[in-house]
Amino acid sequence: MREIRIEKVTLNIGVGEPGEKLEKAVKLLEMITGKKAIKTKAKRRIPEFNIREGLEIGAKVTLRKQEAFEILKKLFKAVDNKIEISKFDERANLSFGIEEYIHIPGVKYDPNIGIIGLSVCITFERPGFRIKRKRMSGKISKKHMIKKEEVIDFLKKNFGVEVIQK
Repeated sequence: MREIRIEKVTLNIGVGEPGEKLEKAVKLLEMITGKKAIKTKAKRRIPEFNIREGLEIGAKVTLRKQEAFEILKKLFKAVDNKIEISKFDERANLSFGIEEYIHIPGVKYDPNIGIIGLSVCITFERPGFRIKRKRMSGKISKKHMIKKEEVIDFLKKNFGVEVIQK
């Protein structure tokens, strides 16, 4: 029950406006993962950026199980297998960005897409974490929660990732 595993990997591109840029982002995510990308909508109105609620402004793909493990190998190579410790949140999940998709091994430049960056969010879990869902009423004890140090050891062992201080 103490085993750490990857619950999901989410690749996200925030464009900020609907139209051609958003279509390119969807096409890029589908090219990288081989899965269907979905468009994300704005949750609130931001007049300074001409964004209104419900406007499609981004795209994302969520990968689970073996697909997530395989894509992570490529994504960590895109950042030279180095992650800053500040990229972890209080629940020991990890988020980092890739400036240009051409840094990902096996992905070639497409002149129709241009140069676009993306963000990667990794959610870790242990067996028994489903209990925190709303339809179940239990809570996860503090000793069963995942700590940063445990995730760092998991990443070193499975992916050869080096965590650096900044």
